[in-house]
Amino acid sequence: MAGKIDFNCDMGESFGMYKMGFDEEVIKYITSANIACGFHAGDPMWMRHTIDLSEKHGVAIGAHPSFPDLNGFGRRVMNVTPEEAKNDLTYQIGALQAFTKTKKLQHVKPHGAMYNMAVNDEELGRSICEAILDVDPDMVLIALAGSRWIEIAEDMGLRVAREIFADRALNSDGTLVSRSQAGSVIHDTSEVVERSLKMVTEGKATAINGDEIEVRADSLCLHGDTPGAVDMAKSLKRELEAAGVEIVPVGQLV
Repeated sequence: MAGKIDFNCDMGESFGMYKMGFDEEVIKYITSANIACGFHAGDPMWMRHTIDLSEKHGVAIGAHPSFPDLNGFGRRVMNVTPEEAKNDLTYQIGALQAFTKTKKLQHVKPHGAMYNMAVNDEELGRSICEAILDVDPDMVLIALAGSRWIEIAEDMGLRVAREIFADRALNSDGTLVSRSQAGSVIHDTSEVVERSLKMVTEGKATAINGDEIEVRADSLCLHGDTPGAVDMAKSLKRELEAAGVEIVPVGQLV
């Protein structure tokens, strides 16, 4: 299947004196960084630090915006109007953009509940796309592979990357298994590598109920705060390249 894939990771999710994730090590193995913008995690100091880290390692930079939910880490469902969603996105994208040397971002990947809700909420998905187009139509939206959201974004003229997850279990419809359910996060490095290779090279994934489903992907995500993330990132990069897959930033793929 894929001869090339982007390897992305959620980063910059520390806050104040609280450190989260293994950004300084994981950054060595990825091609795109999704950086928290202060609404679910991150703050100006960590945004600057993570951008500096990304630029030092030649990793493409993207915004990882969220509902305004610091206490819930952006994972709680929030009912916001389309205007609120669009303005919240614009604010966060603009803030992160300002810290970069080029004043440009490669992509936008919403976080947590916002991402999951946009898969089925067409109004929310459309608002996210509008914000991206308003700020910079050259930016790429990273969205869940196989979702209606992909079609909406493409119909609006947006560059879209289909995303799969190395360390998250899938339902039979291709959506992510809720974190409240046992087995939703995969912690075994060998399993993470095996399922990722299958998705990238064969276009197939095994759902949590055992069903085999088809997937088409431009970008593979690993969560930087997953225990063992550094070993997972290193192993994924090594095994993907050994399988003949070239790992490149998503901006070169879509």
